[in-house]
This record gives sequence, structure tokens and C-alpha cells, in this order.
Amino acid sequence: MKKFVSTFVVLLVIWLFLTSFNLSELIVGFLVSIVLAGVIAGLVDYEFDLSIVYKLPLFVVVYVPVFVYKMFLSNIDVARRVLTPKIPLNPGFVKIPIDLKGDVGKLTLANSVTLTPGTLAIDSDDENLYIHWIDIKGKNEKDYKKHVTGTFEKILGRIYK
Repeated sequence: MKKFVSTFVVLLVIWLFLTSFNLSELIVGFLVSIVLAGVIAGLVDYEFDLSIVYKLPLFVVVYVPVFVYKMFLSNIDVARRVLTPKIPLNPGFVKIPIDLKGDVGKLTLANSVTLTPGTLAIDSDDENLYIHWIDIKGKNEKDYKKHVTGTFEKILGRIYK
């Protein structure tokens, strides 16, 4: 039942983003979401719990501004590297240990790293995130973590316990 409700909510939210808010479209969206949730609820591998009620505002108020700030700084850094060809680059692949346990937290972290210019999440396993980095800073995994995922992971660790 949780998967059905979770799938219904996701489908209805998507429908609401794609349509205008008149009564007939809301009714159709509600009915289509119910039918599709019944069909695909058994195929999905997620479900919401009540913690989403406090996690979502925490994510929006705390994580999103930090992410936008870090993305802004990274954009400036990459633009500087593009416009100044004499800046030494030190590109490469690094392995960064992650402490997040849940799949959603790991996915959010990997997406945040990928969306931040200069870094690209390539792969992950249960304990590590493998990243291509335009300018490797540091000498070991602890240093890499501090520079790339440290701030993100601290906040996500509180949200996705």
C-alpha cells in the first residue's frame, strides 16, 4: 500500500507541474494517477514514509542554498580556467569515501557532484564515490572528501539518516 500511495503522489505531482490548475484537469490527473499507480506500483522500488514531511523543508531551506552557492563558486572557477589558458590543471579520477547509508542520500550527493562544474560522478559502490575532477586538490581520500563532498555530505547526513 505504501508503494501505491508513494507512486500516486509522485505521478500526481508530475501531472500538476505539467498542467494548469483548473478543475477538469485536476480530476483527470487524479484519476490517471490512480490508474497508473495501480499498474506500476509493483514495479517501483521506493516508498515514502512520514519523515518526508520534515525532510523536504529541511532540504529546501538548508541544502539547496548551500548547493547553489557551491555551484556558483565552481562556475566561476571553471570560467576562470577557460578564460585563462595558463592555469595549471591537474585532472584525474579520485575515490571518495562516503558515509551516507541510504540510496536517496547517495543519489543526491552524486547528482550534486555532477551538477557542480569541474566534477563528475562516474560510479559509486556501497562505501565510495568515484569522481573525475578537473583540478585534484589534496593528497589522500580525506583531502578529496573535504574539497568535493564534505559540505554536501554533512547536510545530507542530517537529512537522510
